[in-house]
Amino acid sequence: MKQILFAISLVALVISGCGGGTDDSANDDTTEPVNPDKTNLLQIDGKVFSVPSPIQTALLIQKVGSTYNASLLNSPKNTTKYSSNYQKAVNLGVFGADLGYVTIYEQTQDAISFLTAVNSLADDLGVMGAFDRTLLERFEKNLGNKDSLLVLVTDAYQGADAYLKNNERNDVGALILAGGWIETLWFATNVANQTQNADVIRRIGEQKNTLNNLIKILTPYYSKSEFAGLVDQLMDLNEVFAQVTNTYTYVQPTVDEKNKTTTINSTSEVVVTKEQLKLISEKISAIREKIIG
Repeated sequence: MKQILFAISLVALVISGCGGGTDDSANDDTTEPVNPDKTNLLQIDGKVFSVPSPIQTALLIQKVGSTYNASLLNSPKNTTKYSSNYQKAVNLGVFGADLGYVTIYEQTQDAISFLTAVNSLADDLGVMGAFDRTLLERFEKNLGNKDSLLVLVTDAYQGADAYLKNNERNDVGALILAGGWIETLWFATNVANQTQNADVIRRIGEQKNTLNNLIKILTPYYSKSEFAGLVDQLMDLNEVFAQVTNTYTYVQPTVDEKNKTTTINSTSEVVVTKEQLKLISEKISAIREKIIG
């Protein structure tokens, strides 16, 4: 798979859905409204896959009353022990998810630490242009403005995405994507086990299709040993997700002729058993532990 045409930025699996782009308005640090319901699209070998924005999960975690938990995050100090491009790329995704998490909870000082970690790994991977001193200064300038901070980081990852895509470094992009998804699912399983919140558990179950897509994105690089190990672990996790049931109930949509709108009334029910949640939690924890070291 020589061409993975991301219709989203690298951070789209980390903190997208919060506006952005790199136009003049973004340079002026203006923001667009956060859109947590945004669905990202990826085109792979002519096939389009949908990937729900992980910011949906992060915002849901905050909404259910889960308090900020720094122990869930990878330590920015770990950047110094990542020596291979594989480690750097997958953990760039992890730190991106962490940065989104701390920003949503408005932990601005922690956000600076994670942005510095992202900056270091991006530099090592050769995409430093997207994470330069100007970004750090703009970030510090907007401390306290959550939406602006999310937009700034999204802009930076979009720049990194463009660089990787233009230079056919799609293997690096795939790893960043994977790291962000793994970290986000790690957040969700921890909160689900603590709160038993039905909405969070349902969100975990909804990752079934996303995991399938992620495996398809990574599989072309299976000949590389580190990729093979990650894909094998994800396929093992996928065996548990395969048992998660998703029931779709069709209900005729409501059409408002006057306002020319259609309301979708169909529903889907995702059922994750306690045993499945336990297994998903154990497996995603093991995957994360292996990649963060």
